[in-house]
Amino acid sequence: MNKDHTKQLTNLKKSVAPYEKYDRKASIRQLVNTLVPLVFLWYATYLSLSVSYWLTLLLAVPTAGFVIRTFIICHDCCHGSFFKSRKANDIIGTITGVISLVPYRQWKHSHSIHHAGSSNLDKRGIGDIWIMTVEEYEASSAWKQLYYRFYRHPLVIFGIGPIAVFVVQYRFNAKGAKRKERMNTYLTNFSIAAVYGLLTWAIGWQSFLLVQLPIIFVSGFLGIWLFYVQHQFEDTFFEKEEDWSYVQAAVEGSSYYKLPKLLQWITGNIGFHHVHHLSPKVPNYNLEKAHNATPPLQKATTITIKTSLKALHYRLWDEENKAFINFKQLKSRLRNPEPAAEALIIKQRRLQNE
Repeated sequence: MNKDHTKQLTNLKKSVAPYEKYDRKASIRQLVNTLVPLVFLWYATYLSLSVSYWLTLLLAVPTAGFVIRTFIICHDCCHGSFFKSRKANDIIGTITGVISLVPYRQWKHSHSIHHAGSSNLDKRGIGDIWIMTVEEYEASSAWKQLYYRFYRHPLVIFGIGPIAVFVVQYRFNAKGAKRKERMNTYLTNFSIAAVYGLLTWAIGWQSFLLVQLPIIFVSGFLGIWLFYVQHQFEDTFFEKEEDWSYVQAAVEGSSYYKLPKLLQWITGNIGFHHVHHLSPKVPNYNLEKAHNATPPLQKATTITIKTSLKALHYRLWDEENKAFINFKQLKSRLRNPEPAAEALIIKQRRLQNE
């Protein structure tokens, strides 16, 4: 990366600074237009049980969408961008974390690590979806390769993942967690148990499970999917520590997930992920404004719902060709290494011309 390109990327951080200011009225308005519809939709989903369970499953989808929107508020609180007051962010973050099954301080800690080392091949492992390089995979034991293949299968990530992560994993503290983080996890677990217990008492355990389980699954699926595609896409950025740049990782290692306006609203503008990683202090309701006001950011890799489906085939990061490949491609390469060498030459020529 040349000096001019480095300077241009660094100046981008300054360009979005005006949008890092929170708006108390906008934050309160978002709380209202998120939590009130969520309550009404949940109740409507429950009432639909007396009509048809297919209707219940249908209503569980928009309800889960508002759970995602609730989590985005928790996410902003983790970055201290939703309110000016740290205490207000901590309180609202914990409450919205209970609703979305995410322990606020535990997630805040792991997510800050994710931001600090996103797209850095030497700082993977916390707050990330597991990615192995081709070299690491080939050097692994047969058992580790088998486990990785199982882990990276879409049915595991998006089928088992929502329950494994949001219901099980987040109920436990990480090893070495500090006292505040541990206590917040306990508080979150107790609050979830209390709310779920109250609802079970009010409508019965069968009705509660029939309503809540699909909502948990769909919201968990959508949450994992958004996180997955916003960093795993064609022409993304991954480098070792010596060649890694925070700004470059933000702009080139995070996608602009261009969604229909309704879905963009429901997901709290998180599709402008390149802007968010460039400046986490920008509240979610200012992300689009920052994107539109900064022409260089509009050149970020744009993916749509259709093109994002390609990410389902990504398995390994190829450091030589700077691209994701699947296991079939790896197998083909091992049998015939010449096409891989040709692809590397083409890739290098393209990078030189940029």
